[in-house]
Amino acid sequence: MLEMSSRPPDVVCLSHLRWKFVYQRPQHLMTRCARDRRVFYVEEPVHDIGISPYLETARDGRVTVVVPHLPIGGANDIEMQRHLVNELLIAADVRDYVLWYYTPMALAFTDHLMPSAIVYDCMDELSAFQGASPSLKVFERQLMQRASLVLTGGRSLFEAKRHLHRNIHPFPSSVDVAHFAQARRIAVDPPDQASIAHPRLGFFGVLDERLDVALLDGIARARPDWQLVLVGPTVKIDHASLPRRQNIHYLGAKAYAELPSYIAGWDVALLLFAQNDATRFISPTKTPEYLAAGKPVVSTPIRDVVRPYGDKGLARIAADAPSFIAACEAALREDAGSRLRKSDAFLRRMSWDTTWDEIRGLMDRCVSSTVLRSARQTRQEGQAALAG
Repeated sequence: MLEMSSRPPDVVCLSHLRWKFVYQRPQHLMTRCARDRRVFYVEEPVHDIGISPYLETARDGRVTVVVPHLPIGGANDIEMQRHLVNELLIAADVRDYVLWYYTPMALAFTDHLMPSAIVYDCMDELSAFQGASPSLKVFERQLMQRASLVLTGGRSLFEAKRHLHRNIHPFPSSVDVAHFAQARRIAVDPPDQASIAHPRLGFFGVLDERLDVALLDGIARARPDWQLVLVGPTVKIDHASLPRRQNIHYLGAKAYAELPSYIAGWDVALLLFAQNDATRFISPTKTPEYLAAGKPVVSTPIRDVVRPYGDKGLARIAADAPSFIAACEAALREDAGSRLRKSDAFLRRMSWDTTWDEIRGLMDRCVSSTVLRSARQTRQEGQAALAG
């Protein structure tokens, strides 16, 4: 009878997000996954002039980051990526493994592989994002049919997709409380924030089509005495299209390790998300991170922020500039002690370690089921051969 290896299966993760871009869900989960097994994080390809296809690999902690390099104008990107993935598995002696997808588009060059299990971590409704491939929904349907386990990045996304798979589970964004709680003890501002006056209302995250630029501009115009601080890279939108006022400060991308230093100097933490297709199912990781940092939170009515954070009184919810301004004014006046006691009690039930432990249990059960099915099939084939 077949038995599970003493070493857990490797994980080959296929992602649309660069490992070194913004530290978020994939990085939190894959770094924890790599504590007891090999993890290969395969990014989307980089296209170069006049090269032959090759793989660039680098270690970040225990995770191996893999970047395919393809020639510009190559005849068939999909076949080249298929060849490079095969090359990776052979070179690294990857035999017993789980395929973990963040992007269904990767199925195009991995559909020939025979993993022990397939995990689809659907962290966002990618088909609603600007620039999404028209083929994405087709590949997602195929991936749902193949997947052993489906995870969703929030409750609303789970409710939208729960009918599509028999083994689907919601895992909303969690938080590294200790990391962000550093903000409560930091008294010195980073140099590029030190000269900004108070009150400061801050936002960190990617600045893209999900940012409510009209709301940002409306708040800044109505309250010129407030300083609006935005920390994060600008992606998919023209940086010049962002509102420009003396009290709006764009500080650019910062490393995950730097974020507590910036949040420490804010008076209110904001979730400035527009109400559009790209934000319909998001579950912002920054919500519990803001709370762990000890800051009052004001958000637009994102479903996964309203429930549970708004419903539990952990965040103020406002849909337009006047009500958002009123909510920020209330946040500036509130009793911090009462808020901290309430938010800390809520956060005690949350951690990325706990989230990973639960996901690992689900994944390992899928792998065990595959082993048992293989053993049963082998036994049946053996019995049939003897009978023949």
